[in-house]
Amino acid sequence: MEKLNKKAYYHLPGLFEFYELYCVFLPLYRKHREYFYEWCEISSIYGSPADCIWGGGRAGFGSDNPEEALELMKEYGISARLTFSNSLLREEHLSDRKCNELCKLFEETGQKRNGVIIYSDLLLDYIKKHYKGLYFVSSTTKVLTNFEEFLNEVKKEDFKYVVPDFRLNKAFDQLKKLSNVEKDKVEFLCNECCWYGCKERKQCYETVSRKNLGENISEHICQAPEADQGYRFSKAMKNPEFISVDDIKNTYLPMGFSNFKIEGRSLGSALVLEFLLYYMVKPEYQIHVREEVYLDNMLDLF
Repeated sequence: MEKLNKKAYYHLPGLFEFYELYCVFLPLYRKHREYFYEWCEISSIYGSPADCIWGGGRAGFGSDNPEEALELMKEYGISARLTFSNSLLREEHLSDRKCNELCKLFEETGQKRNGVIIYSDLLLDYIKKHYKGLYFVSSTTKVLTNFEEFLNEVKKEDFKYVVPDFRLNKAFDQLKKLSNVEKDKVEFLCNECCWYGCKERKQCYETVSRKNLGENISEHICQAPEADQGYRFSKAMKNPEFISVDDIKNTYLPMGFSNFKIEGRSLGSALVLEFLLYYMVKPEYQIHVREEVYLDNMLDLF
């Protein structure tokens, strides 16, 4: 029997990378809740500060003041997630001081428990042993495009959430067969701009992992059509696996799914603001939020 979910829970990018943006955005979210869709909430904000060797997915460039980021999340009752999805970690990397200090700090919970987005089984076992207060999210960097492999990941008790590759977003014939417990663990990546036919996604992520480990390697050269244009939200919207606001309300929530991830850690805060406006703010109030954010002199958007 399908479960009707009435609320969407968003997992947003840039805990460290866009800390200043959230310092402006979250007060608006609290003070003017009428601006926002009543059917959605912010469940978590994820990211990784600069120079974290456990980091993956994107090279971290954010604020190096994790105490402030954590306090902001506590103030608004939002779960903080450390993006530690490096796929190439070895035993000697587990003793990294900075990453261990971050785990120790974020293990201290406020209203919401904090988590780790993770790839490496080695790191998973290590954090489970030393920082028992953290929950785990299976990273989309695993590129789980085979539904059976994805389902096996969902069944693992270690993970509170699993983010499949975006190319499984519309596998409705199989998704609808999941149990309610399994549906609650699925976290869909909504706004991916990557080419649907890409066969180098895993290689791209591995390049980022090597860079975070300090290896002197060249950038991955994307071979996708129009890759030189970079990320464009208008292009992402044309992706066959794009999840729109209407899709969330009319398809995913009625089907029993409730968790939705927005990507964007490597992008500018102006574009991330556009994601927040599109997915969370009623059209008639988007200009109000945009003006409040743009007119805040403390925020450098570009």
